[in-house]
Order: sequence, then C-alpha cells, then structure tokens
Amino acid sequence: MTAAYETISTRQDGNVLYATFDAPPMNLIGPELVRDLVALIEELTDPAAPRVVVFDSADPDYFLPHVDMTKVAEYTAEAAKAGGPGDASLGMLFRRLTLLPVVTIAKLRGRARGAGSEFLLACDLRFASREKAVVGQLEVAVGAPPGAGAIQHLTRLMGRSRALEAVLTSSDFDADLAERYGWVNRAVPDTELDELVAGVATRIGGFPRDALIAAKAAVNDISLPTPADVRADAALFQQLVRGEKAQQRTAELFDEGFQTRGKTELELGSALGRLKAAD
Repeated sequence: MTAAYETISTRQDGNVLYATFDAPPMNLIGPELVRDLVALIEELTDPAAPRVVVFDSADPDYFLPHVDMTKVAEYTAEAAKAGGPGDASLGMLFRRLTLLPVVTIAKLRGRARGAGSEFLLACDLRFASREKAVVGQLEVAVGAPPGAGAIQHLTRLMGRSRALEAVLTSSDFDADLAERYGWVNRAVPDTELDELVAGVATRIGGFPRDALIAAKAAVNDISLPTPADVRADAALFQQLVRGEKAQQRTAELFDEGFQTRGKTELELGSALGRLKAAD
C-alpha cells in the first residue's frame, strides 16, 4: 500500500492491512473521510493488495458516529467519484467495499450509527467490544429511512421483524443485543477483542487468495441486494433528508449538542426519543 490518507492511518502486517479511522473531533462521515474511502477502496482492487483489511477507530468513543449532516452534498459528491454521477451515494460506495476481492473485518469500539452502522454492514465480518460498542440506525427518528444499505442488510441478517425494530425505533443497541440479533458476528470482552480480530485476520490472510475471492463472491451472489435496490434506497434517503421535516428535527438535535462530543452524541438513542412528536 502506497497512498497516504488524511483521515485513515494504515499499517500492514503480512497479508493483513490495518486501517484506522482518525478524523477528529469525532470521526463524522464527511467529504474528507469519504474521499479517503474512495481512494482506499480503489487501491484495494489491486491484485497485489493485502488479502485482509481490518477497520478500526483511533477514537475509543466513536467508530463512525454518522454522516456530517451539514455536508450531505459535499460527501455525496465525493462518493460519486467512485462510480460516476449515477452512483452518487454512500450506498453504492459501500457496495463497492463489499465487492472488493479482499476480506474486510470491522473491529468495533465506540458508536457506529446511521451510515457508520451501514459501513459496518458492508464489511464481511464484524466483531464488537462488549463494553464499548454501540450500533443504531438514527434516520427514521430524524425523518428519512436509512439510505446506505441498512434496510437491505439488516433485513437479510435479522429477518423482517427485528430489522423493523432496529430501523423504526432508531434505538441504540449494545454489543450483546447486536450479537443476538445478528448485527455483529460476535461480541467479546474488550480485553479480548484485539487478539480475536488479529487471530481471525491472520488466519484468513494465510489462505490462498483465489479461494478467498471465489468463496466471498459466491456468498455475495446469494446474499447481496441488487444495485437497483441500493440506488432506490439512496434516492429516497436523499429526497427526505433534505425535506422540511427532517431539517426541523435535525435543527432540534443541533440545539441539544448534535455533532459535538458530549452527552447528546454519547446517548443519541435517548436524545432521538426526546424529539418533539412529528405531525
């Protein structure tokens, strides 16, 4: 790997690349982070790329908390560079991540909500800290359905009723409940997480590349939504999140400290439940 990134630090250990999100003050998904993801995904298409990539966060409280709601147009424009104007969405960018000829593993500490959760779902494997991991889909509480893969992936992983619970309540899920529902592969004590993920990544990285690629492609053929489904979800999200109702509810959140380090973001599931009832 040769590229240098503004918001992602990388190090390689044998056949495993460790990619760490580091975008102060709290790893919001904005144009800079999306630009780096586009570049990293492109680099990982190279046949000489490592066989396994482990994503984690330098911030113990926030993995990827959600998109930067003040820069929707800007990060969408950066996402378009991965596939052209017709695919200007995080959903299609994350689909490219899922289709990479490498195995992607998310090591989750901190909060991954909204598109942060959808990034997790685009990874092949997800392992979470029992004490420190939180996942959630905040979009419906704000005024739009998830638009970057959550509806497609969660329904396939959890089944209809549990996916509806996750999406419609916009609640925070701790690691144990996320494991029980299938949101993550495993939740383990925080002290065991690094060793577990390193062991899984190193083991997979020692297997033949062709076999890894073929097996992943076969599972993808069975389990992934179509590009048309991903585009439809993205279009609906982008339409409603720019609407008056979503803008009003987002403004209410900003008044409480949204997108700043503090109680509102740490306990966002609770904050969403306190928003004024919609008409």
